[in-house]
Amino acid sequence: MLTSHEFQQYREEGYLIFPALISGESLQRYKGLLDDLVERARALKTNEDGFTLQPDDQGHLIAGRLFKVQGVCVVEPHLLDLAREPAIVSRVTDLIGASLHMFGTKFFPMLPQGGTSTGWHQDNHYFGTRSHLVLSCGIYLEDTDQSNACLRLLPRSHATGELVEHTSGEGTFAHGNWTEVDESQALFVECPAGTVVLFSANLLHGAGTNTSDRSRYSTAWHYIPADLDLEQFPFGEYKDRHVIC
Repeated sequence: MLTSHEFQQYREEGYLIFPALISGESLQRYKGLLDDLVERARALKTNEDGFTLQPDDQGHLIAGRLFKVQGVCVVEPHLLDLAREPAIVSRVTDLIGASLHMFGTKFFPMLPQGGTSTGWHQDNHYFGTRSHLVLSCGIYLEDTDQSNACLRLLPRSHATGELVEHTSGEGTFAHGNWTEVDESQALFVECPAGTVVLFSANLLHGAGTNTSDRSRYSTAWHYIPADLDLEQFPFGEYKDRHVIC
């Protein structure tokens, strides 16, 4: 389904954006599943079972305020239907092959007035690989712009295949390791609900802080060829690795 122009853009720029690829009843169904996860988190006072609470400026957890669900397709298996949507899978298979697995599923609600997700980073920094066959996928279930912390990409930053230095974050970003970039070169992915972004796991990307009165639901995971051996995520042992096709 990809055009020659799209293949070239992915090779050179490291990403592809498909606005409103998921729509209608399907979009509303998936958003409803994520609404339920946000509600479940309201009763929590600490992190548990994949649910991670939002840290404040001092890095202290805020009771009932969801930051992330790690392993979201394990917590809510119906979300695997989203990862297997034909419109997504057909494009992924064009890029990395016809037999696919997927791993590392996450949900970021990016709740209003202070919600965060990630700082600038490369996904492969966390995976113990520099493989160009790891294809990251961000799906935006709500309209997103700069005010509610849309995705930011650094085009062409995947090209060397090298991983940059990452350091521990602080405060509301204390949950991970991040790096610094020249943000004047960044692309801000403002997009309508249902947009799918595919990008190299070597591409630098991140998001800021949601300063708006709207949430910004997104899911993130990583497609790989089924035969790709990732030591940290072995098929049949790592529970958040799934067969796609």
